[in-house]
Amino acid sequence: MKYTWIDEYLMSKPGVTKDHQKEWNWIRYHIGGKLFAAVCRDDSDNPVYITIKLEPLQGEALRKQFDDIIPGYYMNKIHWNSVKADGNVTDDVLENMLDSAYHLVLHSLSKKKQEEILSTVSEDLLISCCGSDCGECYCYKKICKGCNELCGKVFHAAKGKACPIYLCCRIKNGFHSCGECEKLPCDLILKTKDPNMSQEEFMKNVDERVRRLRGDKSGF
Repeated sequence: MKYTWIDEYLMSKPGVTKDHQKEWNWIRYHIGGKLFAAVCRDDSDNPVYITIKLEPLQGEALRKQFDDIIPGYYMNKIHWNSVKADGNVTDDVLENMLDSAYHLVLHSLSKKKQEEILSTVSEDLLISCCGSDCGECYCYKKICKGCNELCGKVFHAAKGKACPIYLCCRIKNGFHSCGECEKLPCDLILKTKDPNMSQEEFMKNVDERVRRLRGDKSGF
């Protein structure tokens, strides 16, 4: 398998556990006891598919974009998708899919369980795809759990829908963050001005987010 980093990457996430389902020879990854990803192996223990739970629209978009992503192997075809273990899906796209699956299932847990798991959350998980630091937001932990934990369905988005920036970045383009997009800062970001901010304050905020996403901390 070309994606040898998967196990270390998933086990580094808060609350993740794994087991081996002998009957199917799958290595399964859980959050709060619920399955969100699995490495499916053949009789010779060679990985064949990485099977991942996703929002139906995200899975459909990715299957149209990549021939090596198919409906879930021996799983529900609407909610699960399988990536060929030796296919041409790039590491960053697969990483984004795994992140999405983790947050999707995490968000399905009880509030008490989520708080228990996220009590050890790292600061990196609080950075949204648009570069905002959810930890600095006055709404965080009050009326909003943060962009990543909510899969973009934050308090200011339309009810039941993800933020347009999240949809564009994670679902339409398969990026981990807007920092991978050559259009940053795009019109979507420039249209998100907080009415309580002056134009000068807003542009300074946008500049900070861009530098954060590009990895330039010299101006912080």
